[in-house]
Amino acid sequence: MSSRGASSGLVVADVSFAWGGRKALEGVSFAAPPGKFCALLGPNGAGKSTLFALLTGLMRPASGRIEVAGHDLSRAPRAALARIGAVFQQSTLDLDLTVHRNLTYFAALHGIGGREAARRADAALDRLDMREREGEKARALNGGHRRRAEIARALMHDPAVLLLDEPTVGLDAAARRAITDHVHDLGRDAGITVLWATHLVDEVRDEDEVVILHRGRVAAQGPAEEIAGPRPLTDVFLTMTGKAAA
Repeated sequence: MSSRGASSGLVVADVSFAWGGRKALEGVSFAAPPGKFCALLGPNGAGKSTLFALLTGLMRPASGRIEVAGHDLSRAPRAALARIGAVFQQSTLDLDLTVHRNLTYFAALHGIGGREAARRADAALDRLDMREREGEKARALNGGHRRRAEIARALMHDPAVLLLDEPTVGLDAAARRAITDHVHDLGRDAGITVLWATHLVDEVRDEDEVVILHRGRVAAQGPAEEIAGPRPLTDVFLTMTGKAAA
């Protein structure tokens, strides 16, 4: 996984979107650099899933620009989407295929086959500590291992940007911690830009970049420790999103 090269990461510039007459996103702007874990932090209904639908090309923004590894998503959608790996809230594994086959099947969709697909699958599973489960059918995995398998699959085509939409929903505390640790390591070690959408503040580290999204707007952005200042980030987040008294 070394063809990534010098990437400009992810850039979201003045993006807006509305569902009918209801504004879901308004003037959203931020940048997530290569090798950085960026937490998109917001309460339910803040617009995180809408933004992910725009980032993955499922919908088009009403205005603004999205760039993935230097490719404008509107002008060069195929090039931009080819640089994205995505893990959604709902599992999309084929439960009747083995873990390894899920990965090689996904690779085939990207034109990667044979020995190269098998090599990439082995490397991705090793990175997520899932190699010993490669022969198990996906339906036999617990929630945490299914998530690891999905992340490994998302790495098969060597993405520059990894998008994860509430990836720990429904997992116990130990599984949440393991997944969060693995993805932090991916960003640091493999130089991948990570955008991690969550409403769980304890998944954010002091050194992470943070974008706080509230009611479709960016309420704050920057390093977590700077946004928090002398207060716990949880308190700052709850105050910004109107969940606690200022």
